[in-house]
Amino acid sequence: MKRISIIFGTRPEAIKLCPLILALKAHPAFDPHVCVTGQHREMLDQVLKVFNVVPDVDLGLMEEDQTLSSFTARAVSALGDYLSEHKPDLIIVQGDTTTTFCAALASFYHHIPVAHVEAGLRTWRKDIPFPEEMNRVLTSRLTDIHFAPTETARQNLFKEGVPAERIFVTGNTVIDALLFATEKIRKNPPVILDLPTRLTDPQNDHRMVLITGHRRESFGKGFQNICEAIAELATRFQDVDFVYPVHLNPNVRQPVFQLLSGKDNIFLIEPLEYLPFVALMDRCTFILTDSGGIQEEAPSLGKPVLVMREVTERPEGIEVGCVQLTGVVRDQIVQGVSRLLFNKNLYERISHIENPYGDGHAVERIVGALLEKFVSH
Repeated sequence: MKRISIIFGTRPEAIKLCPLILALKAHPAFDPHVCVTGQHREMLDQVLKVFNVVPDVDLGLMEEDQTLSSFTARAVSALGDYLSEHKPDLIIVQGDTTTTFCAALASFYHHIPVAHVEAGLRTWRKDIPFPEEMNRVLTSRLTDIHFAPTETARQNLFKEGVPAERIFVTGNTVIDALLFATEKIRKNPPVILDLPTRLTDPQNDHRMVLITGHRRESFGKGFQNICEAIAELATRFQDVDFVYPVHLNPNVRQPVFQLLSGKDNIFLIEPLEYLPFVALMDRCTFILTDSGGIQEEAPSLGKPVLVMREVTERPEGIEVGCVQLTGVVRDQIVQGVSRLLFNKNLYERISHIENPYGDGHAVERIVGALLEKFVSH
């Protein structure tokens, strides 16, 4: 039986790794051990509760007002101590967080092989998104088994010299998680107290735009442009509601509440737990976001996505047409949203495009690859 440590620290990592953890726990060839850094705290814990995953080790590294530098130093040190004590045969990390990079680096120092879920995403801009692009690039250099979600991601790894036999195209595990979550919320719709029932009732067809935003590179002028665009749209489309679960970062909250409070069809609510947020994705007309994971999830629900970023490491959605980049330019955001609200035929066409990011079977492909490359050798 192979000892595998699954190491993560944030809500997005938990969403994408929990289905894999459950599969590994159910397989007789693996002895999975879950270690969390607590890079996110409450947001992480509520996702673990949804999937009924209990960490074996919680390093609890989060500190108030922590910097990237201080967290990185503490994470590498604490993870090094953890690996020295637990001595896994392999670690699994996901995506592009600081926890991901620190876990891969600590494992390298301890001569422990690394498997990377969602490997090969690239913008080829080291500062966009910041610090995620460099986190994933550096993690790739430390990785032994790469689970690329798409063929594009595989080709990116080829460009960087990764041998073909170390790359497996699996689809993205976020779709596995999404299908698990949608089954739950459709059987038992969650209550969202801060919203009127017309926006939470799955049978109501009142139009609603769901908004998220949190990227560091948009702080300042970028978020001002985003908020001004949303305010203009709310005035122009008074029969449409705009729902914005506002990120806790003060650099987001200050412009959002200053520029968008007090408008009848804009609902500024606190960040949502995973299942209520999936319920809003399932209920909304389309999504305006700067998130990476939402670009992957929304097409499985038939929801077009407008991405408020200059570039994306997930170009597949743009190529097939279910995702559009608006940047953080006010007029481009207004035009993109207006087009989807005005043009019914365009909306219908986009909402029926097949999701290029996965089919809900990524986890079983990853388990199969681990059996082939790790267990049989």
